[in-house]
Amino acid sequence: MTAPGYDLATNTTGPLIGDLELLREHLGIERWLVSGVSWGCTLALAYAQAHPERVLGVVLMAVTTTDRFYVDWITETVGAIFPEAWDRLAGHAERAGIGYRRGQGRLVEAYARLLCDPDAAVRDAASRAWVRWEDEHISIGTGGVGGGGRWEDNEHRLVFATLVTHYWAADGFLSPPILERMERLAGIPATLIHGRRDVSGPARAAWQLHRSWPGSELVIEEAEGHGGPAMVARWREANSRMADLIQSSRRSDARD
Repeated sequence: MTAPGYDLATNTTGPLIGDLELLREHLGIERWLVSGVSWGCTLALAYAQAHPERVLGVVLMAVTTTDRFYVDWITETVGAIFPEAWDRLAGHAERAGIGYRRGQGRLVEAYARLLCDPDAAVRDAASRAWVRWEDEHISIGTGGVGGGGRWEDNEHRLVFATLVTHYWAADGFLSPPILERMERLAGIPATLIHGRRDVSGPARAAWQLHRSWPGSELVIEEAEGHGGPAMVARWREANSRMADLIQSSRRSDARD
């Protein structure tokens, strides 16, 4: 898949993991604490599974695994909660003349094609439709994130929508999925923070991850969705606590 002026074929999760390893080596870090939020959780998990010997601990907030269930939920199923918004999103793809019909294909794949269309006007319209949907499906429990001009930068909006659909259409380029290779994280401590009201990313993913990860801690914020002040506070606390535990363990090992 190629976007105008940029080859997306090499923009996959594997090279991102490689970039993280290059950064670790460049900084001269032997092992480190890995942390991520939203899609960053998926990347953190994929990195940790690829290089468990380099990971001292993991802290995740707004947990995502970017598997087929999660992607289909966030692009199709959650439309049952936001039917007006999803109808606009699907209707735009149907009117675009690319052969998409709801119920006869994945909507995320249709948008991945639209956002790589040679026609700049087609890409612009698709990006605007996509980010409008983004603002809708994460609105519950976050106090509302729409408006404020965050999508007025055309380049930012286009890059965001293109990369999201590119990765989601391929289920994060993860095979096998993260939940099918959890044995690689055995013995690594983790804190998983998730909002109960995160309807775009249901707590099921965090719960399944926790159940598959002995020694992990699951924190559910009942009043928040895909982020919020209480979750951010918990995330900061968890990172600090994990760092303190790691330092304490290192001092103990040094004394021994």
